[in-house]
Amino acid sequence: MIRGSLTTNTATILKQKIINKTAVISVVGLGYVGLPLAVEKGKVGFKVLGIDQNRARVEQINRGENYVGDVNDAELYDLVKNEKLSASYQFDCLNEADIIVICVPTPLTLNRDPDISYILSVTNEIAPRLHKGQLVTLESTTYPGTTEEVILPLLQQSGLRVGEDFFLAFSPERVDPGNQRYTTKNTSKVVGGVTPACLDVALTFYSQTIQNVVPVSSPAVAELTKVFENTYRAVNIALVNEFMFLCDRMGLDVWEVIDAAATKPFGIQTFYPGPGVGGHCIPIDPFYLTWKARQYDFHTRFIELAGEINIEASYHVVGKVGHALNNAGKCLRGAKVFVLGVTYKKDINDIRESPALKVIDLLLKEGAQISYYDPFVPELRPHAPFTWDLKGTPLTEQELKAADCVLILTDHSSVDYGLVVKQARVVVDARNATKAVKLHREKIVKI
Repeated sequence: MIRGSLTTNTATILKQKIINKTAVISVVGLGYVGLPLAVEKGKVGFKVLGIDQNRARVEQINRGENYVGDVNDAELYDLVKNEKLSASYQFDCLNEADIIVICVPTPLTLNRDPDISYILSVTNEIAPRLHKGQLVTLESTTYPGTTEEVILPLLQQSGLRVGEDFFLAFSPERVDPGNQRYTTKNTSKVVGGVTPACLDVALTFYSQTIQNVVPVSSPAVAELTKVFENTYRAVNIALVNEFMFLCDRMGLDVWEVIDAAATKPFGIQTFYPGPGVGGHCIPIDPFYLTWKARQYDFHTRFIELAGEINIEASYHVVGKVGHALNNAGKCLRGAKVFVLGVTYKKDINDIRESPALKVIDLLLKEGAQISYYDPFVPELRPHAPFTWDLKGTPLTEQELKAADCVLILTDHSSVDYGLVVKQARVVVDARNATKAVKLHREKIVKI
């Protein structure tokens, strides 16, 4: 962290604008992270200018139409109607902004290296428009060093001094799509500033809408905190997935073992196996850390092994489908496999990095005929690395009966799993969705 004064005249003026809600906020990237943040800021009285390169999203917002499950439809509509929230696909509105929050994707390349091209693109748009008295904060998950080593030099080309003329911080998003208990407002927010004044201004900004703001000593600490959180989850999921492989060999029910272990009131946090890991963070963030670690001649063997195990889980599911069909007198090639659920977790519409897509791809390559049902995803369009195109199929008794195997990859709450098991010939359950089903359990194959 660059040293500097905690208070400057510029910082004092910006803080006062934040406190009295006259500061104008621009949120760049209006997806699962950016739009909920924009709405929360608008709800407490800030004027919010959203920017997104997806023109369809921009048009939807400006009509007051919501497309993110964690945002309340009526709240969004009212903010747009009252001119507290608007959207654009152009960056010129940054000239009006006092605070710029970057919430763009940070995917991996095909070689599983960090892709910060969206961050670079946005920063190159901000830099020529940067003016005195602005706070820029990055929320996109990235490797430690991005804020100070990548963003800061680009912004300093303006000739403005960080911590005196403008302020720069990193505060990682912690969005959990579909979580009704922990939302943007009541999830603790970690913040690291480039200078003490940067941290002071950023803390003032985030504390207006978030109940608990946690300051740390630098942006790099905040960046590593986010990566560690999701690496922790990935490693523990890998542990139970490997345990799943072992229980399968031993003929034991891994779900029963985990539920029994979970009764211990200390020393254990419960994780469950599945067909792999998905979402915007857990499959990606560990690779940001392993990539950065190599710059220090350090190899994160434990983390890399966890990634391998979680990938292997998808192949394990395909193997269970083949084995179940074989026991039913069918081979996988040509078999009709009806997939239930394609999102990465239940009761949301998010398919980013969903392990279900990997499993479907593997089954198609083995020659299986795939149909699927997901109440949140009407169709699956081709997107790298997948080239196939599927349209959803209604969940009917006829479809269940026609399938050689029903494969549960996402355990959506709206599905009647008793009916599924009753009508299906064989069910491969990758989520323990059929736990409460009492009848016809001989049809069920658990992973």
